[in-house]
Amino acid sequence: MIASVHGEVQHVGLDRVVVVVGGVGMLVHTTPGTASSCQPGSTVDLATTLVVREDSLTLYGFGSGEDRDMFETVQTVTGVGPRLALAMLSVLTPDQLRGAVARGDLVTLTKVPGVGKRVAERLALELRDKLGPPGSGGSASVASGDGADGGAGGSTAWREQVGEALTGLGWTAKQAEAALDKVSPAAGEVVDIPALLRAALRELGR
Repeated sequence: MIASVHGEVQHVGLDRVVVVVGGVGMLVHTTPGTASSCQPGSTVDLATTLVVREDSLTLYGFGSGEDRDMFETVQTVTGVGPRLALAMLSVLTPDQLRGAVARGDLVTLTKVPGVGKRVAERLALELRDKLGPPGSGGSASVASGDGADGGAGGSTAWREQVGEALTGLGWTAKQAEAALDKVSPAAGEVVDIPALLRAALRELGR
């Protein structure tokens, strides 16, 4: 198990970062929020978990141990895998998840793409005794910087990048396009892709 990585950030994507550890660039899949807190050239500490499959080894990273533990815990629910668990933490904080589970709030849980009523009911039932009460702690990122990238593309490049991230998290192309239309920057405004992604996620979570 790789429990954490510490090293220089070599590359930042919308939902992944490459961290150089001992001369080796490690691809770490993250939530958009964690990725946007990293800056190329900075040093980062990420709590990680390694998901082993027959044909792949996939490393997932988080700004705190609490986020990582939540990622692992929600996967104990039938039908929830790493991709869906990452989508949950992209839309809801660990404390929001605790609160929704404690209240049996299916409306909040089904805001996550890929979580329908049946999966939401399983989450509420199977996690109720595992997550503890809401308000038991925050999930502060350990990475520094705001991740802004003002030179990240022209009039359409940002739509392609943010759209790919949203569909990768499970929303349909139609849903992604509708959110992109609502957060589109004004003409001449600096394009901050991580900020646009966060704004689109907020729109989709309404």
